[in-house]
Amino acid sequence: MLIVEPANPLAPGPHALLEQSHAMMQELFEPEENYFLGFEALRAPEVHFIAAREGGTTLGTGALVRMEGYGEVKSMFTAPDARGRGVGAAILRALEDHARETDLALLRLETADILDGAVRLYERAGFTRCGRFGAYVENDVSVYMEKTL
Repeated sequence: MLIVEPANPLAPGPHALLEQSHAMMQELFEPEENYFLGFEALRAPEVHFIAAREGGTTLGTGALVRMEGYGEVKSMFTAPDARGRGVGAAILRALEDHARETDLALLRLETADILDGAVRLYERAGFTRCGRFGAYVENDVSVYMEKTL
């Protein structure tokens, strides 16, 4: 049974997945094209960090950062051997539920076309492409998406 719940990004399971995610991003993109949050940033008061697990095995992570006027989805990552099992969709639903509970009416995120599985996940969840937002710098890889709740 998949359980999605608040988690500590420094706990062994979530920490290991985040390290995998960061390594993948650093392999795929130039440093100035990487916008992942560090471990301590994921513990900030404005961040709602969650993990999905089966038993004691962490299968995925995600975070919602409360920004002025919207929530930003960050740190979405599913363990490679758990992909295609609905883990990412479950995490995204939980983040959306949290956004609604905290009166956030708009979600935004930054991803990349090369991460086609992530783009498909967000599109299936109702996200649409939008213009650059926040402090993101123009580049050739980022895709910006949003969803009104």
